[in-house]
Amino acid sequence: MGKARPVTDEDRKRVRELHAEGKGRNEIAELLGRSGRTISEIAKGLGISFARAAEVRQATEIRQADLAARRAAFAIKLHDIAEREAAKINQPHEYWDWGGKDHDFDTFTAPEPTPGDKRAYMSLVATALDRSLKLAPPKEEGGADKVGSLLTSLFDQLRERHGDH
Repeated sequence: MGKARPVTDEDRKRVRELHAEGKGRNEIAELLGRSGRTISEIAKGLGISFARAAEVRQATEIRQADLAARRAAFAIKLHDIAEREAAKINQPHEYWDWGGKDHDFDTFTAPEPTPGDKRAYMSLVATALDRSLKLAPPKEEGGADKVGSLLTSLFDQLRERHGDH
């Protein structure tokens, strides 16, 4: 084993400066080419500490609250999408096509979407609601299951109505 380098006053000064800048023990150790243990011993001798558990805990709680708020906001967006798409299921639907030898563009409005398009709308609605409920589950017990059962029932009714099995 090699001989340990003695700790100098310059080392102590740099540890104090870097600590004041908010650098952590491991970062200081890397910058000074010392072990974490050596930096801890120097800090102890200087009366400074790297213990920031309370600060880290508070920052973590703030971050978790921010993420919860973002999830809730996104869950609302997904619910909005589900409602908007569900409203289209029995509404007139515009279809378009490019065709013919001249590649003409043509549109026509059907009284409602085809069964296949209704199925696609229902799938989109179910997916949006499912993801929304996973991001922000209802407070009451069994709420997500009730909504899932309702979606399954609606989907089954739609398939029965249009002869799709």
